[in-house]
Amino acid sequence: MKRFIPTIFAALAILAPVLPASATTHDTAQAHAGHHAALTDGEVRKVDKQANKLTLRHGAITNLDMPPMTMVFQVRDPAMLDRVKTGDKVRFSADKVDGAYTVTAMEQVK
Repeated sequence: MKRFIPTIFAALAILAPVLPASATTHDTAQAHAGHHAALTDGEVRKVDKQANKLTLRHGAITNLDMPPMTMVFQVRDPAMLDRVKTGDKVRFSADKVDGAYTVTAMEQVK
């Protein structure tokens, strides 16, 4: 038993620096995943300038593991709401920002 305990401490000493580095790399990759999100096709169903919200019928949002549906999003930049109206076709990216699903970029489809 006396030989076993030093062996455990030696193994932990070797692995300890590796474990946090792996976790940090993974966390960083997750944090930046939304910044490179592909654009998703959508249709504007409602614009709520007072609440800075946009209702979109959209395709699958892969970075959020979200299937196609209609839902309400916050918008990162309220000026986005001035550029669209109900019925407009758009391409957009969304991410979870401070716990809220948020449109981070959007362009109209002509």
